[in-house]
Amino acid sequence: MEIKKITDPAFRKYGRVIRGLDTADLLDVLRKTTPCPEDGTVYVPSDPQLEALPVYTELSARVYGEMPIQIGYCNGCNKKLNALEYHRDSEINIMADDAVLILGLRADVTDEMTYDTAKCEAFLIPKGTAVEVFATTLHYAPCNPGTDGFRVAVVLPKGTNTDLKSAHPAAGEDAHLTHVNKWLLGHPEGVPAGSPLGLAGENLSV
Repeated sequence: MEIKKITDPAFRKYGRVIRGLDTADLLDVLRKTTPCPEDGTVYVPSDPQLEALPVYTELSARVYGEMPIQIGYCNGCNKKLNALEYHRDSEINIMADDAVLILGLRADVTDEMTYDTAKCEAFLIPKGTAVEVFATTLHYAPCNPGTDGFRVAVVLPKGTNTDLKSAHPAAGEDAHLTHVNKWLLGHPEGVPAGSPLGLAGENLSV
């Protein structure tokens, strides 16, 4: 699929570049201390080493308006869309390596909780860049544009993507709630059996 730059006007409806953050220590710790699988990805919602860094306070105060946050990571090698998810809040991605985000709009999800992957757009996020992915944006694990893997710091409101605390009706939007503050639309070719589905069309590849 076509991979656009984040300077393309098309990116504006999905997110924005966050400027002025000092992420050098964060990216250094991310590169040196977190695993990067050669096949597949690993996601950790909250990493104490990353959250001990000064940028944690800056992200909480400046970007999230003093809300409690968590800093984790998504690392590995991936070439497929596989699924799309959304949260009730923005997500911040800080790239230690070049990575591609495949994005869509929640407004295009039907009342039946389906989404056509032909509506997706892909954007290359250069290493060292911090981007806000709006709450209105569908997204999932990054993809690596080349053969090397990626390491991406992931910032979200505290508790997001942790285990649910109660049962939810297996109907409507609730049927797609897989973790705290995470609604998932899976592709039948890209998620384990039993995962909530919702993506129609091609399982897009970078």
